[in-house]
Amino acid sequence: MLNEFKAFAMRGNVVDMAVGIIIGAAFGKIVSSFVSDIIMPPIGMLMGNVDFSQLFLNLSGTEYATLAAAQEAGAATINYGTFINTVLDFVIVAFAIFMVIRGMNKLKKQEEEKPAEPPKPSEEVLLLQEIRDALKNK
Repeated sequence: MLNEFKAFAMRGNVVDMAVGIIIGAAFGKIVSSFVSDIIMPPIGMLMGNVDFSQLFLNLSGTEYATLAAAQEAGAATINYGTFINTVLDFVIVAFAIFMVIRGMNKLKKQEEEKPAEPPKPSEEVLLLQEIRDALKNK
């Protein structure tokens, strides 16, 4: 059973998939940082110095100054600012994946459009051609 698992784990597809997952997770962190640290602050500034990560609806009825204070008190909250950040993360990742797949499809299409080389004639055909050419020269 150990040998079967080793054979399975070392196949190219499994290793490629593992590399893809690791790179995808790292890419996800980069996009999350990009959205929360680069995109959202200017948007928040344009909307009147709003910090999207602090936008929440308090369902408990008690007033809390920040989301952290409400969560520390155990209040039920709907964190719609965090949701907005997550949606933007998703849109950016989905667009990046779309662009990668689009590029791969273009490459595949170019490979398919290349004309295939005609098959080489068999030895018999070559021999017959030599005989034909020899008879023409006589």
